[in-house]
Amino acid sequence: MSETPEFPEATGRIEPSGDREQAVRAAELDAADPLAAVRERFVLDPAPDHASGDTDVYLDGNSLGVLPRGVADRIADVITREWGRLRIRSWNESGWWTAPERIGDKIAPLIGAGPGRVVVGDSTSVNIFKAVIGGVRMAGKGCTEILVDATTFPTDGYIARSAARMTGLAVRPVEPARIADEVTERTALALVNHVDYRTGRLNDLPGITHALHSAGALAVWDLCHSAGALPVGLDAHHVDLAVGCTYKYLNGGPGAPAYLYIRESLQERFESPLPGWNSHAEPFAMDPSYEPADGILRGRVGTPDILSLLALEAALEAWDGVAIEEVRAKSLALTDFFLECVAAYVPPGRVRSLTPSDHQWRGSQVSLACSPKLAADRQGGTPLAGEVMDELIRRGVVGDFRHPDVLRFGFTPLYTSFADAERAARVLGEVLGALPDVESGAAG
Repeated sequence: MSETPEFPEATGRIEPSGDREQAVRAAELDAADPLAAVRERFVLDPAPDHASGDTDVYLDGNSLGVLPRGVADRIADVITREWGRLRIRSWNESGWWTAPERIGDKIAPLIGAGPGRVVVGDSTSVNIFKAVIGGVRMAGKGCTEILVDATTFPTDGYIARSAARMTGLAVRPVEPARIADEVTERTALALVNHVDYRTGRLNDLPGITHALHSAGALAVWDLCHSAGALPVGLDAHHVDLAVGCTYKYLNGGPGAPAYLYIRESLQERFESPLPGWNSHAEPFAMDPSYEPADGILRGRVGTPDILSLLALEAALEAWDGVAIEEVRAKSLALTDFFLECVAAYVPPGRVRSLTPSDHQWRGSQVSLACSPKLAADRQGGTPLAGEVMDELIRRGVVGDFRHPDVLRFGFTPLYTSFADAERAARVLGEVLGALPDVESGAAG
């Protein structure tokens, strides 16, 4: 699976004919998919309450990835043998102590990083805090501000503001597309999401990083919605610091540990705001004075969360033999096809896509906004889009909803099929087609 696959060209909008031409098209695309067999590496069992016996269409991997098949047996062995019998010996004999950087090296190729540049541990929020404070400490003298992606996931903004208060800087929200114009010599760094969690828009990592560096600022990227879905190229684009979670497209499980990337040339300058014994140069010396370890190890803090770490390590085996370029090709083909099916199945005017049609700016999700005509004058209770998503889930199509009107569908190429995309769009059309138009009171 080393070559980027060639998918059949999209045929454009298919007019409804009664024969479900999209289903035929989906079967053709699945038959041509070189990643189709990878789906068998995941637990995708039929839902017990589904009358048809069909497997649920799971399009929420951008929130929580599916369980890889090898994880349960691996964790059972960790619990019964490594913890149950070897006990404390497992820190050495089972490789527990080196797990954070060993698993970091497994994630590294998926985000375009070389060995020794990624360490796994702690939550995304904690790693953002480390990256922002550490970045400010490496910034040039005279810096007075931190730029924050104005469309960011809220936690990033919360932490950036807290970090700014602690370091005496100001926070300035800026739309990602405006960062190149807004950065100044007073900017310490910018914290930017690679993919907008609401719309699925892919931001310009190479261009923004270059613009920040040209002004003397550092680039800190949040990869939560891009790692495992598309090539990132951290080393190639000279990104300074990056963080990401592992429970979305990397399928590490609920609450799986996050990771921190530090550019190799910056590692000896990186001063963590959370200096823990695990990042000490001599962790077992129990020295009251802190001396940071060399390299990426200084990104560690406390005792590693071994059960979650080793579940993640087992989950990453699902990537064996898979290139991120293949994943990107299928992601774009899946989202193109889903939008094609939405255009064919959903009555006109009921939703509009917030996700860019241009591949250059698209992540691996499709976000659809419900029409204001359908949502008008609704007071209190669950927003219309929330009710639509509840009904989709009841019918076996699992996506998610974001206030006030956004339906999100995440496409994880390792296990999402074109048949999944077709069925999801068809059920969406059924649900939206049954809703009355608020202005006319008539069903569409």
